[in-house]
Amino acid sequence: AEAKEHYPTLDEVLGEKIQDQSVRELTKELLQASSQVGEALRVNLATVAASQNSVFGDVQLALDVIADNILWEAARACSLIKEAASEEEPRLVETNPNGRFTVCWDPLDGSSIVDNNWAVGTIIGVWDKTTGMLGATGRDQVTAMVVMYGPRTTALIACDDGVYEFTCITEDRWIASKEKIRISKVAMMMMMEMMEMMMMMMIVEMMMEDDGDGDVDDDDDGDDDDEISESKIFSPANLRACADLEGYEKLVSFWMHNRYTLRYTGGLVPDVYQQFTKEMGIFTNPSTPKSPAKLRLAFEVAPYALLVEKAGGLTSDGVTGRSLLDSKIEAVDQVAMNEPKWALTARAENGRMLRF
Repeated sequence: AEAKEHYPTLDEVLGEKIQDQSVRELTKELLQASSQVGEALRVNLATVAASQNSVFGDVQLALDVIADNILWEAARACSLIKEAASEEEPRLVETNPNGRFTVCWDPLDGSSIVDNNWAVGTIIGVWDKTTGMLGATGRDQVTAMVVMYGPRTTALIACDDGVYEFTCITEDRWIASKEKIRISKVAMMMMMEMMEMMMMMMIVEMMMEDDGDGDVDDDDDGDDDDEISESKIFSPANLRACADLEGYEKLVSFWMHNRYTLRYTGGLVPDVYQQFTKEMGIFTNPSTPKSPAKLRLAFEVAPYALLVEKAGGLTSDGVTGRSLLDSKIEAVDQVAMNEPKWALTARAENGRMLRF
C-alpha cells in the first residue's frame, strides 16, 4: 500500500463506521487489552505453563495463560460485558449482571508456532444479550475482531459497513492502516471437512460457461469489468488428511502443479489474515477420523467467518451451501468438525462458476 500523509485514528473511524456507541466503547477496550497481550509476548518466553488446564488436551504455554488472564481482567473490569468465555476456559462466566454483551475469545491462537517467533493472534467474537451466544449463530455477532502479533500489532475489526485494519502505534493509540478491505471475488476463506466427491468437483475447469449449444465459451459481453482472475494463493491446513482423502490430495496437487503460491504457517490467524492484506486466497482445513481438525465454532470459526464475509469473501459448509455464519452454536466448546461436513464449493458470478 502507498503511504498516506494522514491516517485516521481509531476514534475517528469507529465514530463514523460503528453507529452503536456501546459497541464502539467495547471495541476500544478489547483492543487495549489486546495491545497488552502484544507487549506481554515481547517480554515473556514461550515456556510450558506449570499447570495444564486445557479441556481440549492442548499443551498450554505460559503465554497462553498470560494472554488469557489479560483478557479476563479486561472482561471483569468492563461494565459492558455481561458474560464471557475463553477457549482456555470454555464455559460462560458472568462478569457483570448489568452488562450487555457476550464476549468469546481465543486468547492466543497459534501457540504451537509461537516458539518459532512466528505471527500469532487473538480472535474475539461479540454477541448482544438479546441473542446471547448459545443458540445463536455467527451471523448474530455485533462485531468480531482478529488481532495479529507480528513485527507489528494489527487488528481486523468488523464495522457496520465492512472490515477495517488498525495498527497499534502505542498501547492506547491505533491508526486505520487499511480502510474497508475488499477480498476479491474469488478469494474466500473456507473451513471444510472434505468429502471426496466435492473435492473432485473442485479440480474440474469451471471458469467457462456452457451456453447450451454444446460449445464452451467465455462471457463475451464486451464488459472488461466482468473479468475475474483466479486466486493463486492457497493455505492448506491438515495436510495429513491427504492420506485419508484422495480428493484433498488431488486438489493440493492441482494447486502445486499449476504453480499456485503456497503460504501456510500452521497458525489460523496469519493464514487467513493474508486474505485481507493480499485481497485473495483460500484456507482449507479438512477433517477425518484419523486426522481430526480442532477448530472451535465460537472461538475461531464464527468470528473469522464474519470478517471474511464482511469483506466480500465467502464461506460455505460445502454440503448444504449454507454460510458458516448460519451454523448454530449449541455448546461453548463445540468443535467445528461436528457441524455439517464442510467442503469447498464454487461460487456463481455473472452466470459463471468460479474455480479457486
